[in-house]
Amino acid sequence: MDEDTCKLRVGQYVMHFVGYQPDSPSGPKEFCEDIPETGRTIVVLDYVDAELRDLPTEVRVIRDTATPPHRLDEVTLLHLPPKVYPTGSLNFELTFSEPGKFVGLVTVGGVEKFESRFPFSVGRSHSWLHLVLSVALITGGSIVLYRFAMRRRAKAAPAAH
Repeated sequence: MDEDTCKLRVGQYVMHFVGYQPDSPSGPKEFCEDIPETGRTIVVLDYVDAELRDLPTEVRVIRDTATPPHRLDEVTLLHLPPKVYPTGSLNFELTFSEPGKFVGLVTVGGVEKFESRFPFSVGRSHSWLHLVLSVALITGGSIVLYRFAMRRRAKAAPAAH
């Protein structure tokens, strides 16, 4: 569990987080960080700590803006009011119609509340990473070819004399 990259800490408690995009044009996708594409997305939260089964859990997904907390409803895409989930699992479905930056808010507890706030992006291409890798490969290949050509040339030069 220590190496689980899909865990969500809410105060002293831990949940396992996973998302699915079953209708993705490039095939079904599973993720636990940024959401690869826009479209229908299913999110599942499973309680790791059994104590969570007795505590109300609230979930909210908002657009990442500088909106003040008292105007949270204006940027809310999804809100699951506080509810006890005795099975230890909750899920929701949300359709992201456009790429962007978002924030998930998970609040757990009754009198004493704990909140986890996790930013994520949807459909944001990592094309800059592909560009950097392509440039690095081309540069590395060019250096290897240049050195190879220089060695062949150096070997051929003494034979000409």
